[in-house]
Amino acid sequence: MQGVEEISARTLAKLEHVLPHRLQRKVVALRDAVAAGPENTDSNVDDPMVDPAVLAEIAAAVREQIELRFDYRGTRREVEPYRLISWQRRWFLVARDPASDAWTPFRVDWMEALRSHGGRRFTPRPLPDEDHTSFVLREVAHSGWAVHARIAVDAPAEEVLARINPTVGIVERIDADHCVLVTGADSVEIVAVYIGMLGLDFHVTEPPELVDAVRVLAARYARSLPTREDGPA
Repeated sequence: MQGVEEISARTLAKLEHVLPHRLQRKVVALRDAVAAGPENTDSNVDDPMVDPAVLAEIAAAVREQIELRFDYRGTRREVEPYRLISWQRRWFLVARDPASDAWTPFRVDWMEALRSHGGRRFTPRPLPDEDHTSFVLREVAHSGWAVHARIAVDAPAEEVLARINPTVGIVERIDADHCVLVTGADSVEIVAVYIGMLGLDFHVTEPPELVDAVRVLAARYARSLPTREDGPA
């Protein structure tokens, strides 16, 4: 079966030939502004809906090098847009805050009151040390999800790093035999499942919703096992 990226590229190429010039520019802008990260996990949360017109406006701002203004989780932001990244069926904008020189991946479905009209033009600057896609994969692991957690793991940081995809989270070393996994997802149930897949002892203390989710999962696993009276399955 053909990949989504290949089919999308062919569709965009066909549209470029049949659309009026004004719309061709929007299609080309969207194509040139988008990159994709690897799909490596699933979710029990419905995929967020993003208005195609919003993506088109962001892509046009990336192409024309025009600053964007929008509300983001209660804060007004004015940024230089650089790249749209599609990852885990979510859209992220890599942008730079000219006032602080801070680079941030913004979830497009969390943006509100987006506006590019009247924005100032900017001169692009390179993202330090890495490409836009790698930046999103690294940053979103601890800042771009609805649920975040710090999981204490009874194992060396190197062992945890060897068992996870780099996009799952960030590992902080505590000592030679302990570390903390900083991770996230769009629901506590997803986090509860994935930390169990580490195959290592861990400890969960917060958030309370994650503690409850791990308890539910532990009880479900326990009920699935045969009792001593039943003997081996």
